[in-house]
Amino acid sequence: MRKTYFKQLMLFSLTVYAVCPSVANANTIRVKSHVTGKIVVTKNHRLEVTGTVTDNFGNPLFGVKVSIKETGTSVSTDKNGKYKISAVEGDILIFTLNGYLVKEVEANQALLNISLGESQKRQATTPVLYGEQSVTTNLQSTSTVYNNDLIKVPVAGINNALSGRLAGLYTLQSSGRPGADGTSITVRGNVPLVLVNGVPRDYPSIDPEEIESVTILKDGLSTVMLGQQSSNSVVMITTRKGEVGKQRISLTAQAGLQSAIKLPQPLGAFDYATLYNEALANDGKAPRYTAADLNAWATGSDPVFHPDVDWYGTILKPNTVFSRYNLNTYGGGNSTRYFLDVDYLNQSGILKQDDQNTYSTNTDYKRYLVRTNIDIDITPTTLLNLNLFGRIQNGNQPGGAGANTAIFTTGTTLANFGGNNIFAQLAATPNNAYPIFNPNGSLAGSSDYQTNLWAATTRSGYFYNSTRDVSADISLRKTLDNVTKGLWLKALASFNTSVSENIIRTKQYAVYKLASTNPDVYQKFGVDGQQINLSTNSGQSRNLFVDFSAGLDKTYGNHSINALLKYNSQSAQTANQIPMIFSNLSGRVDYNYKEKYLAEVALSYSGLNRYEEGNRFGFFYGFGLGWNIAKEDFLKDTKWLNALKVRANYAYTGNANAGYFAYKQYYVTGGSYNYGTTPTAITGTTEGTLANANITWEKANQYNLGIDASLFNNKLSIAADYFNNENFDLIQTRGRSSALLGTAYPAENIGISRYSGVEFDLKYSNNIGNFNYYIAPNVFSLQKIIQYQDEIDRPYSWMVRTGQREDQTFGYIADGLFQNQAEINSSAKIQGYSPVPGDIKYKDLNSDGIINELDIQSLKNNNPVWFYGLNLGFSYKGFDFSALLQGVQNRYVYVSGSTEWAFQNNGLGQAFEQNLGRWTPATAAIATQPRLTIGSNPNNEATSSYWLHDGSYVRLKNVELGYTLPKTLTNKLKLASIRFFVNAVNAVTLSAYDRVDPEVYGNGYPLQRVVNAGLNVKF
Repeated sequence: MRKTYFKQLMLFSLTVYAVCPSVANANTIRVKSHVTGKIVVTKNHRLEVTGTVTDNFGNPLFGVKVSIKETGTSVSTDKNGKYKISAVEGDILIFTLNGYLVKEVEANQALLNISLGESQKRQATTPVLYGEQSVTTNLQSTSTVYNNDLIKVPVAGINNALSGRLAGLYTLQSSGRPGADGTSITVRGNVPLVLVNGVPRDYPSIDPEEIESVTILKDGLSTVMLGQQSSNSVVMITTRKGEVGKQRISLTAQAGLQSAIKLPQPLGAFDYATLYNEALANDGKAPRYTAADLNAWATGSDPVFHPDVDWYGTILKPNTVFSRYNLNTYGGGNSTRYFLDVDYLNQSGILKQDDQNTYSTNTDYKRYLVRTNIDIDITPTTLLNLNLFGRIQNGNQPGGAGANTAIFTTGTTLANFGGNNIFAQLAATPNNAYPIFNPNGSLAGSSDYQTNLWAATTRSGYFYNSTRDVSADISLRKTLDNVTKGLWLKALASFNTSVSENIIRTKQYAVYKLASTNPDVYQKFGVDGQQINLSTNSGQSRNLFVDFSAGLDKTYGNHSINALLKYNSQSAQTANQIPMIFSNLSGRVDYNYKEKYLAEVALSYSGLNRYEEGNRFGFFYGFGLGWNIAKEDFLKDTKWLNALKVRANYAYTGNANAGYFAYKQYYVTGGSYNYGTTPTAITGTTEGTLANANITWEKANQYNLGIDASLFNNKLSIAADYFNNENFDLIQTRGRSSALLGTAYPAENIGISRYSGVEFDLKYSNNIGNFNYYIAPNVFSLQKIIQYQDEIDRPYSWMVRTGQREDQTFGYIADGLFQNQAEINSSAKIQGYSPVPGDIKYKDLNSDGIINELDIQSLKNNNPVWFYGLNLGFSYKGFDFSALLQGVQNRYVYVSGSTEWAFQNNGLGQAFEQNLGRWTPATAAIATQPRLTIGSNPNNEATSSYWLHDGSYVRLKNVELGYTLPKTLTNKLKLASIRFFVNAVNAVTLSAYDRVDPEVYGNGYPLQRVVNAGLNVKF
């Protein structure tokens, strides 16, 4: 009987395999038994599946939910990461844990050990000022980005890594120079206070690996405890700490190429000379260049006397190197935890160098960082925390001097030296100005062009700047549960110092012009000077911060109370100034009933020593109410709704904008006069700006309404806010003043403005099997309106500044270009100027027949500016991808100056591709620029709507693709994980006005695109 059974079973298996291999190989189909001649096909036999779930470092994960996809049956891992579940062979097991990627695995064996990769954790708490609050009960308007997003961006400063990620925050990068990219941050239109681990400390140039999170505190309730520093929002950086567990080590090495974005496009010598003759003709003058000259440039036959030098190509590299290396480790036991981070960054500039130099003349930047955070449990109730931070930043620039530039001394400004001057000269030097070198190898130049760009870049020495920062925070926290449960005390002291030094090694050089040949005769301009050796202290600051706090976290049945009382003092000194001392006593109480009905009150009594005694301290306060609707009984059975909270708050806040002891009257150096029988010039003393004994802090009434929701098993989260802030007693100098006073008017508390807008922040994350994905858009609007400023009386409403947006530009309204003399004769006369065809025509707003200052009005609309970002990504079987889009709408770009207008600097300036679109009688219908003239044109270069363009844009700010090697391979190498990645910053930009970059344009250091590749190894 048994032999017959096995024969039939083998025969059936072979038949199925031959007819349908896919069915025979299916994991869920097996032959179980043969009864009364019938074949029964069913699921496999039952397995008791056991195993251990770990993270990438091999550490066990507690609380991982292990569920069977087909039945929903689930268990959780214990503290050792172990689990045991009864399943049928072929079932799909789903492993889920907040902060880790979902993984699905087939139950095909009794032992399944699983490793979960990290993802964005759904936080139960959110960082707030001086602590954390439950997401469920928080009434403040905050937004947070975490470490795993920040490390994707290969940038030197953390500011750039925040672009587009947080609703309410906007970054603007004004330069691409390494180490000085000029990236500014505003939150709801204000420049925020920056706190690092709760201490005022502006360190934007830190590596992202040391950061746990960056939180922006946006409304008054979240910041009011800061008193006179509470009006302008806060960027709060929290660094990483050690964790209980074995030592974990992470090493990241990455390198990439940088390239400039949207450089100006200068004309070649032939086009330049052709347009130059045309401009002279428009001015009624004879041409400068003959037909022979034009032919020489067209053919390139005479590079000595008719040079055509592409200066941008000569001076700038097409790309340069960016590299960064980071090593961090953390771990610890129950009594001591540690985190250590070491980082090195090297960012090269885009300037070419001369191999003859033994030193760098490029705009290089190197940064060395070290941070260590240590937590020590001195006793079970006493925690000691020590945070140490050190940073060295070394920057380099070329001398950038010209042959006629005075040698650099301690009193000389950098404006005419260094990289800034290089790019200014690039924009101002025509291709036909001079060759790089003369036939005899000397530096070429002329009386008009005594700055040889190659020499200014490579042969005029260099500047070297070194900045050193050290900070130390030490705190002691004592839990007093023996007195009353939830009571604690904490003391903190922090000190940081920064010193910056310039080493100056500039030198002068001579340039020569070949005046005649046979024999060669050269004219010399300037002198060949020796390299100077000068060292200056360019900046020094110290900051001492002390803080004492007491807290109580208590629950009485359904009632929960969290109270915080705090005193802190900050002494900040810059150079040799008298220290600025903030003193602040503050408190906060938040209450909830069943996490359903919420309330919070915050207070501050704050003072600053730069106001007059008796007028230094002020009282600030805020309160909020909230309702967790989703916790009401009538919604408890609504499965798709996980959270729904409405909140509202108000705060009266302050902003210290005191100046330097402006309540005191100062006397300053005045003019000189002759004294004595033998006249000798004596320097006099005069009264400085008038003192204002009543000067005080700026104030604000801040209102915020918000709603938070979480839906579909927390897969979709939504946050929406409306804010309306009235800022008053703003520091301004009155406009209705008289020069008869004889001195400058004081700063006074007279201005009023209103900032308002809406914010939306969404995130949806889900998985389809092992394909995990997310999409997180955010958008916010900002309207900044001047409600009052003391301005002069203006005869027409369109001239009034009050009621306009704060960044308003005033000028003439362009009405096209004059096409002929008849149109000029029938139009309003331009005061002080006689237009000709091809000039810009302006609107006569008051219809008086004259274009003058009475026809100037606002050029931008008063609609809100919209900022948005879109963060999205996915992961699948070791691959991960993320992208970040960032953009702005209703923004403006005003173009002008040496990179926009041709032949500036009395005709010595460059001309650019856009100047080919100038007006001529033949191109009148399609002209995009006014007619050409030599030097400045008071009509065509007047501030007007002609040069104002739509500055809206969307930028692929960051994109990254990574691959993590399979665990089976890394285990053989005795490593926790190996991940390869490629990423890019400023990858693609789409802008309404695409001739220039929407952030960096003109003659500044261009914005950089970075394409980067790297490796992360975890041990």
